[in-house]
Amino acid sequence: MTKKILLLGSGELGKEFVIATQRLGQHIIACDSYAGAPAMQVADECEVFSMLDGDALAAAVAKHQPDIIVPEIEAIRTERLYDFERQGIQVVPSARAVNFTMNRKAIRDLAAKELGLRTAKYFYAKSLDELYEAAHQIGFPCVVKPLMSSSGKGQSVVRSAEELPHAWEYGCAGSRGDIRELIVEEFIRFDSEITLLTVTQQQGPTLFCPPVGHVQKNGDYRESFQSPEIAPEHLAEAQRMAAKVTEALGGAGLWGVEFFLSHEHGVYFSELSPRPHDTGMVTLAGTQNLNEFELHARAVLGLPIPAITFERMGASAVILSPEVVGSGAPQYDGLKEALADDPATDLRIFGKPTMRPGRRMGVVVCHAPLGSDLETLRNRAKAAAAKVKVH
Repeated sequence: MTKKILLLGSGELGKEFVIATQRLGQHIIACDSYAGAPAMQVADECEVFSMLDGDALAAAVAKHQPDIIVPEIEAIRTERLYDFERQGIQVVPSARAVNFTMNRKAIRDLAAKELGLRTAKYFYAKSLDELYEAAHQIGFPCVVKPLMSSSGKGQSVVRSAEELPHAWEYGCAGSRGDIRELIVEEFIRFDSEITLLTVTQQQGPTLFCPPVGHVQKNGDYRESFQSPEIAPEHLAEAQRMAAKVTEALGGAGLWGVEFFLSHEHGVYFSELSPRPHDTGMVTLAGTQNLNEFELHARAVLGLPIPAITFERMGASAVILSPEVVGSGAPQYDGLKEALADDPATDLRIFGKPTMRPGRRMGVVVCHAPLGSDLETLRNRAKAAAAKVKVH
């Protein structure tokens, strides 16, 4: 049953996945563009190379001969995954899924045009002139994003035509890979947004975790909580959409499917990640019988997941590096203070070897019995996270 797994991307999400798979007896090779990445610290082996270099990626595959390839980041020469799949290597969740979801153009066209899911109105722009034209067709405010990026990089809300040149430069600068094309979206006036962690299995039905509410700043996750208040009809519609798009892409694994919720207009499909989601770190608080990384590991390995049960409420809040950082390895103060007064509070320091302004360095997770006050729980997580200082 032991499989050799090549992990492409070794951040904090990859680190938790490595821990989950090693507990099931697997052998992991963690890859990233820099040494000492979080997942490398717990993996069996590691490789350092740019995964945007297709030849370097192929060389790592040839060297290690993995049974399974698990992409954890967007900056990968994803078209090579089709070659590996044809060689008989399992790509998680599938080469098609990774290629589609790494590019907002492909996944948005699949969702809106082929599957008929409700999305924000959108256009594409390959130049500043096309951006002007698209923005005026959609109207202001509008949202401008790179086709390939992560953690909100290059994303901006544009409120007037005067802001479009900056949005073009910012979007292109935040793009992953060599694509200079942006997506321009209608600004949805939503009441809340959720991540619906969705599990597709090699054998067995598609399963859904309780919805995860979250707060983002500049497109990057800051806090998440499970379970938010959500109308039953909205949850049912989100589950229907998530099942439809994951079935179209194929493969087994855990997906982070994001939605906007509007009391007036209903549910809008937003984004899709074919892997554990940063907002799903709240499941480390024991909110479910299996956290998102354990679910991903089981689905990848073809192990049965009879059911996902909601055990208790949870909240998470990130620990960020300061806006002004010095050199040297990160140091942490305030861990004792963060954990001193609340037995239902825990934290994870990710172990990133360097800092940059506002980088996510850790997370606090809190839990409470079902039926507890959600706002109180969220405030506990944020207060504990604020006590941890990185320098």
